[in-house]
Amino acid sequence: MLKAHTKETQSKINPDKAIEMLKEGNERFVKNIKSERNLLEQVQDTTMGQFPFATVLSCMDSRTSVELIFDQGIGDIFSIRVAGNVVNEDVLGSMEYGCKAVGTRIVLVLGHTKCGAVAGACDHFEMGNLTSLLKKIEPAMDKAEASGEKNGKNLEYVNEVVKKNVELVMDQIREKSPIVAELEQSGDIKIVGAIYDVDNGKVKWL
Repeated sequence: MLKAHTKETQSKINPDKAIEMLKEGNERFVKNIKSERNLLEQVQDTTMGQFPFATVLSCMDSRTSVELIFDQGIGDIFSIRVAGNVVNEDVLGSMEYGCKAVGTRIVLVLGHTKCGAVAGACDHFEMGNLTSLLKKIEPAMDKAEASGEKNGKNLEYVNEVVKKNVELVMDQIREKSPIVAELEQSGDIKIVGAIYDVDNGKVKWL
């Protein structure tokens, strides 16, 4: 039965191992095989502290709960969720806390197919505060190439924008957070990207 991570077990995980753990977790999810763990026991084991191995920035989409799709438990992942998995100073600050202060080994930027936020950006949708959020996705639209019309109804285009958005967010993290960039340069962490397929549950790593 899997236990919650301790400082000791966290210290033995390097960035490559962290990626492998998520890959193996997603394979279990796709095969509908759950690891045996007592979540209430993990709640008790983490009352005095937490030692997650990954920081994940993902979309708020209700189909993309990272603990579920990577078959992880209580205390395993710092999960940052915002529509379109975009980045701002609050997200960057959260990443800096996760990596520098608590010791996670990777920063994963996780996009997903058929993303409503990306489709909305492609259609130049405007509504209240959502307007400024969707504008953060527009640079990815400029880089995406696909056949057909460039709008939210063209799934090929939307999914290509999803991929470009993940890549640009990774670049933005490196540019706007010297703390996270330095950790990556020193080999303490890796910044990686992936796309979750809402049709089959599989994660494709970029």
